[in-house]
Amino acid sequence: MREDVEALDIRDVTANWVNAEVLARQIDERIKALADLSHTPLFFGRLDYLHAPGAEQAEGAEGERFYIGRRHVHDADGDPMVIDWRAPVSQPFYRASKKDPMDVGLRRRFGYTGGDLTAYEDEHLSDPAEAATTSKLLQQEIERPRVGPMRDIVATIQPEQDEIVRSDLSGSLCVQGGPGTGKTAVGLHRVAYLLYAHRERLSRTGTLVIGPNRSFLHYIEQVLPALGELEVKQATVDDLVAHVEVRGTDEAAAAVVKGDARMAQVLRRAVRSHVTLPTEPVVVVRGSRRWRVPAYELEDIVKELLDRDIRYGAARDALPQRIAHAVLVQMERSGEAPDDRVQDAVARNTAVKAAVKAIWPPVDPAKLVLRLLTDADFLAEHAQGVLTDDEQKTILWAKPTRSVKTAKWSAADAVLIDEATDLVQRTHSLGHVVLDEAQDLSPMQYRAVGRRCTTGSATVLGDLAQGTTPWATRSWHEALAHLGKAEAHIEELTAGFRVPTDVITYASRLLPHIAPGLTPVASVRENSGFFDVRPAEDDMRVIAACEELLRHEGSVGLIAADARVPALAEALTAAGIGYLAPGEETTYETRLTLVPASLAKGLEYDYVVLDEPQAVVDGEPDERTGLRRLYVALTRAVSGLIVTHAAPLPPQLA
Repeated sequence: MREDVEALDIRDVTANWVNAEVLARQIDERIKALADLSHTPLFFGRLDYLHAPGAEQAEGAEGERFYIGRRHVHDADGDPMVIDWRAPVSQPFYRASKKDPMDVGLRRRFGYTGGDLTAYEDEHLSDPAEAATTSKLLQQEIERPRVGPMRDIVATIQPEQDEIVRSDLSGSLCVQGGPGTGKTAVGLHRVAYLLYAHRERLSRTGTLVIGPNRSFLHYIEQVLPALGELEVKQATVDDLVAHVEVRGTDEAAAAVVKGDARMAQVLRRAVRSHVTLPTEPVVVVRGSRRWRVPAYELEDIVKELLDRDIRYGAARDALPQRIAHAVLVQMERSGEAPDDRVQDAVARNTAVKAAVKAIWPPVDPAKLVLRLLTDADFLAEHAQGVLTDDEQKTILWAKPTRSVKTAKWSAADAVLIDEATDLVQRTHSLGHVVLDEAQDLSPMQYRAVGRRCTTGSATVLGDLAQGTTPWATRSWHEALAHLGKAEAHIEELTAGFRVPTDVITYASRLLPHIAPGLTPVASVRENSGFFDVRPAEDDMRVIAACEELLRHEGSVGLIAADARVPALAEALTAAGIGYLAPGEETTYETRLTLVPASLAKGLEYDYVVLDEPQAVVDGEPDERTGLRRLYVALTRAVSGLIVTHAAPLPPQLA
C-alpha cells in the first residue's frame, strides 16, 4: 500500500503549483501513516460470522471471515485483508460474549512476540457445549512487560471501555477511573475512533488532546500514530493560555483564589467598566451638511449593546456602524438615498471614531489583569461582594511592576488573562477536546478548556483520588459545570488492568482518607504481582532494590519525593546505573527512570521502587494532598512494587 502511494505521479493532475504542494503534502502524510512498526502487528484478531453481516440470516447462508487490526489493509486488487478495529463489523471482537454472541461463531485472538505471530486462541461463542473462559492471551497481553512509550490497548479493549470509545461525537463524556483502569488509553482510542467515524467534520473543526505536562504528552504521543492518526494536536493547559511568559509562582492560597470561578465575574466587571455612557452628541460633517446624533440616542445604542452581552470587542466593532446607521436614517428622512458605502464612510468618519474611542475604548487583557493585581482600589471596586477583603489582599502583588513585559506572571495569572481575552474576543472552538488528568484543574482552568470546545464536545478523564493540587476537583458535576458541559454523561471504570492485585489493595488503604465514597479499583489481573515493603537505612538499600528489579524484563521506575531526587541521582551514578528523566524513552540498554513524585502522575513502569512514602506526603502543602500524591506514586507499577523506608510509614498505610 505504501509503495502504491509512493509511485503516484501527480504532474498531470494538478491545475497549479498550490494544488501540487497541497497534494504532495497529503501524499507525504499518507506515506507516514503507512509506516511499518516492526513490533506492532497489523492484525491481532479474527471474527468468523455465522452469516454475512447485513445479509438475510437464512438457513444455509454462508458466513464471512474478517481479520481485525489497528488499521485497514487491502491487497493489490483493493480487496480488504484486515478490517480497521473501529469499523462497525469489528465491534463484536470487543463486545461479543457467550450470553450475546452477536452472530459470531468463532473469535480468535493472536499472540505476538516482537511482531512475530507466536500463539492463537479460539472462542466458539455460538457453541453451547463450550464454557465461557478467561482469555489467557488477553491476560498475557495486559501483563506484558513494555519498554518504550505508552502502548496502545487496541487488542485488549474491554466491553465497558469499548462503549466509551464508540460514544457519539455529539455528546460530552466524563470518565472517572482509578489507577490502571485504562482511562487515558480509552480517551486516546476515542479520539482515533471519532476521527474514523467523523473524519470530514473533525478535519474541519480540529481535535486536541490536553495533558498535565510535557513529560506526559511525550509519553503518550506514540499511541495515535500507531493507529494511523497523525493530525491530532497535543498541548497542556499552560500552552493554551500562553499569552504572556510565565516566570513567577503563586503561594497556594493566592493560586486557589485566582483559580476560583468567581474571578470570572471580577474580570467581566472590570472589562465592562471601560464603557462610558455618552454625554455629548456626535456631529458628522458630509459636504455642506451636518448630521447630529444626540447624546440620548447614543446612550440608547450603547445600553442596547451592553444588554445584548456580546463580546466587548465585537460590541466595539458594532458601535460605529450603529452610529452610522442613525445618521443614515436622518439622511433618508431628508430625502437622500444613501447606500452601504455611505454607511461605511460615516462609520469611518473622524467624529464617529473619536466618539467610539471615548465611549468604548480598546481593552488590553494583560494590562487589565495587571491593574487588578497591582491596584488595590481598582480590584476592590470590581471584586466588591464577590471576593472578601482577605481574598483581595491574598492576590494583590506585594511589589508593583511597570509593564506587562517585566511582570513576573504566574500560571494562574495567565489563565486570568485568557479569560479576559475571551471577554474581549471570542476564543476559537474545536470539534472535540480530550482533557486528561482533569482532577487537578482549577475552575478557571476548566473555563479555559471549555472555551476551546463551546461548539464541540469533550471527553474528560480523571480520578478524584489522584487530585494533587490545593484546588483539586471535588466533584465531577461541579467540574463539568465550569467546563460548560453540565449535561455530560459520567462513566466510572473500576476494573483495573494495569496495577497488580496486591499493589492496588495496599494503595487502596488510603482511599477513605483521600476520596471517601469512591469505589476502590478491583484488579482483574490473575497474577497478583510482586510486592514488598522493606526498611532501608541508607540510599544504597534503595539502589539495591533497583538493581534487583532491573534483573527482570521491562522498565523500572524509581519514584521519590522531589527533595530526595538529587541524592538518589548521585547514588545511582556512583553505582554505575544509567537512568532517564520522566518522558525520556526507555531503551533495552537504559530501563531505569528516576521520577520526582510530582511528575509521576499518568506514567507507568513494569516495576517500581517507591522511596520514603512519608517524605512524599511531607513534600506537599497539606496532608490530604500529600496522601493523594502517595496514592499516585504507589499505583504506577504493572508487575511489581518495592516500598523502601527509613522513616516510619504514614499511619494511613498501617
